[in-house]
Amino acid sequence: MAELGPPAGFSIGHWTDRAGATGCTVVIPPPGSRCGVDVRGGGPGTRETDVIGPLAGAHEASAVVLSGGSAFGLAAADGVARWLEERGRGHVTPGGIVPIVPAAVVYDLVAGKGASRPGPEQGYAACEAAGEGAPATGRVGAGTGTAVGKVLGREGATPAGVGFAVASAGSGETVAALAIANGWGDVLAEDGTVLAGPRGEDGAILRTAELVAAMSAPPDWTGIEERNTTLVCLMTDAGLDRSGCARIARMASGGVARAVDPTFSDFDGDVAFCLSSGEPREDRFTSLVVGTIAATVTAAAIRDAVRAASAGPN
Repeated sequence: MAELGPPAGFSIGHWTDRAGATGCTVVIPPPGSRCGVDVRGGGPGTRETDVIGPLAGAHEASAVVLSGGSAFGLAAADGVARWLEERGRGHVTPGGIVPIVPAAVVYDLVAGKGASRPGPEQGYAACEAAGEGAPATGRVGAGTGTAVGKVLGREGATPAGVGFAVASAGSGETVAALAIANGWGDVLAEDGTVLAGPRGEDGAILRTAELVAAMSAPPDWTGIEERNTTLVCLMTDAGLDRSGCARIARMASGGVARAVDPTFSDFDGDVAFCLSSGEPREDRFTSLVVGTIAATVTAAAIRDAVRAASAGPN
């Protein structure tokens, strides 16, 4: 599902620090693209998500940033904004161009060198590296220091990363998903078995939902990894307005629930963005089709993130 790239005009770039086990990823849509967002879970780390809400005044987003570094990583969006401003891309105001750059982060500070965090220069570098076509996946960009299945602690978790999937509608629209897998829960395969989760002392993969359900008392909270996130950015050339993008992002969150279990918990800060480059039009059928595909490619991209991580960067 990931042999093809995102819709025409979309570019994806990574900046990666392998020694620091962190990085950032940028999605740059065609000028004038609309953006919507769906935020779930108890601990999101975001920037400018209110300005792309269905009741906000802004009509477009200039780029979306997904970053490691926890809250520090939100600074990567400053570099992306500078890169866009230099190219005259952004919201036109009387005082000049103002790029709108929504962002969301994952917590990876314990994965490598905690002092290594994406900032403005790293966000700028991700833009410089951006290109059309299928992006690099696995342990790159914002997925460099991620893991899933953390109920037994970080040491028992399974490494994850960046995943990508794309599909086409019968009417010709393209829908692609870029995912950063860093959930507290497991990633489930297409048949519902555990694809990536916590490992027991013997190395066997366990199922988080079963471990939690069997607990008779609260766990040792000092050993629980409480900072987790699954991030998704949908890209489509379908004609969606701002509120339509928000509805597609909400449907894409259904794809997160298909592939991650448990999800949307107090330990997670899951965020789904949707970018649309097509000319907006009132068409409920298109929204239904795109949203249905969005959930499917979201689940596929999350699974791709753990499969690509085990295979190495590509």
